[in-house]
This record gives sequence, C-alpha cells and structure tokens, in this order.
Amino acid sequence: MTHPNEMPVKVEPEELVPAVEATLDPKIQEALGRSLKAHYDDLVKAPVPDRFLVLLAELEAKEQHHGK
Repeated sequence: MTHPNEMPVKVEPEELVPAVEATLDPKIQEALGRSLKAHYDDLVKAPVPDRFLVLLAELEAKEQHHGK
C-alpha cells in the first residue's frame, strides 16, 4: 500500500520471478515440433473462407477508389 503522497512503484513481472532456463528433452521437443507442424500444415492447406475473400475484395476496391 502506498502513502497518499507517494507515487506507486511499477514492478515488472520478470522482477518478481527469478530467471530460470527451461529446457525440454530433445525427444519431447521433436514430438511437439512434429505435432505443431502437422496441425499448422492442415491450416495452411485449408481454403480461405468465402466471407474472407469477399471482405478482401471489398477492401481492395475501397483502396483503389481512394487512390491508395
């Protein structure tokens, strides 16, 4: 608690917890990497939803209309 005439002191989160270097077993890192890659590969290969294509076309038309 601060005194009414004192300014509060800002403490950054990293100052509250000592720095610890976290490491994972290389086999766990590899498994996580494969899992994430598989997940994101599916997302990248997925088609862009029609609504996004419409919104992008509208944005492009507005930018061309306004001379950008």
